Amino acid sequence: MFLLFIERALVSLKPLNQQLLKAEIITIGDEILIGQIVDTNSQWMAKALNRIGISVYQVTSIQDDEVHILKALKDAENNVDIVLITGGLGPTKDDITKHTLATYFNDALVLDTNVVAHVKALFEKRDIPFSELNRLQGMVPSRCKVLENNFGTAPGMLFEERNTVFISMPGVPFEMEGLMNEKVLPYLQEKFTLPHILHKTIITYGMGESSVAELLESWELQLPKAIKLAYLPAPGKLRLRMTAKGDDLPILKTKISLELESLHKILGDIIVGYEEDETIEKVIGTLLTEQSKSLSIAESCTGGAISNLFVQNSGASNYFKGGLVAYSAEIKKQELAVAASLIEKYSVVSTQVAEAMAIGVQKKMKTDFSIATTGNAGPAKDKTDKSVGCVCIAIATPTAVYSEEFNFGAPRDKVIQRSTHKALELLRKEILKNYKK
Repeated sequence: MFLLFIERALVSLKPLNQQLLKAEIITIGDEILIGQIVDTNSQWMAKALNRIGISVYQVTSIQDDEVHILKALKDAENNVDIVLITGGLGPTKDDITKHTLATYFNDALVLDTNVVAHVKALFEKRDIPFSELNRLQGMVPSRCKVLENNFGTAPGMLFEERNTVFISMPGVPFEMEGLMNEKVLPYLQEKFTLPHILHKTIITYGMGESSVAELLESWELQLPKAIKLAYLPAPGKLRLRMTAKGDDLPILKTKISLELESLHKILGDIIVGYEEDETIEKVIGTLLTEQSKSLSIAESCTGGAISNLFVQNSGASNYFKGGLVAYSAEIKKQELAVAASLIEKYSVVSTQVAEAMAIGVQKKMKTDFSIATTGNAGPAKDKTDKSVGCVCIAIATPTAVYSEEFNFGAPRDKVIQRSTHKALELLRKEILKNYKK
């Protein structure tokens, strides 16, 4: 009976140096659950953990409630090797994380004078009065390893308990990221023998998920066991993510490269780039820069969304001269020289008007290429006879102008998003037609 008990106990132990470690991310805060803020911490942490070879088993968002926190900690301990916690570490009464951690580990809070000194120095540097409330930041569980927070006042806390690592960090994103980069990630890499996890995400435009899947069926069946493929559809584009896991990094890289070559042969020019390195707007920017060509944009239904994508990239001023949101018919006529007779005959939502807008902005800003969009994004029909979701996109090149009419359905956000991606897809194709190596 005693031997059976020992055997069961040994089985229940989790090996801390196993090849594929699992982590759970717990974010604490009512503000997340009521939708007041977006939980960007989990996304950032998941990417950081994945880069060093740790798989995220689960992400959990919970209330500032002791019972809820205790249950989440227990559930996580039963499932994973590493528990990362953010939020609830401030000096006010509603920040209860460290008190709850002390309860969970049957521990007591003690004053850490180093933390107090750090907070005082930080406040003096910022010329902020130090109060007794701020001194409470120095109260930490006695059994934790304190992680100094060089970006704020609340320290991180690390526990190695019952074959599980628990790490608690502030919820302020830049403080959490600083602690992760300076303390947490190096600690995990030193403590554990971690596998390599490689991702290569291919961005495709112009073909739907099911069509791509049919093309890739035979290729996907022969993929090595170390590589998995995931389809990640989004309005107007499809991402294909290859993931490879293993101990030998050079071998994984070789396998990914070989499969990538096969993918290019099968999919051809619908592949526009790689998410890790570039977006389609960056690809377009590179093509325009290499050819010393320029771009202008006239937007109606997309309302500046296309222009916004370009200006987010450094160096955009080398090729992007400007954009104009010509939302009303009057502005189309006044600023883009669209003929009133054209609008009366075909309506503002037409390929004819889209082409006139593209030529108008191309001439106005003296560019080589231009994009124009006009459509009915909804939710209600406008004064035209075109249905909701109908969008006309035109591309003007140094020698001609091309246009197409699409119906992107509903709702409004999806119409704008799909119109934006389709316009970029069409522009890239026209640039490549005129591209000279």
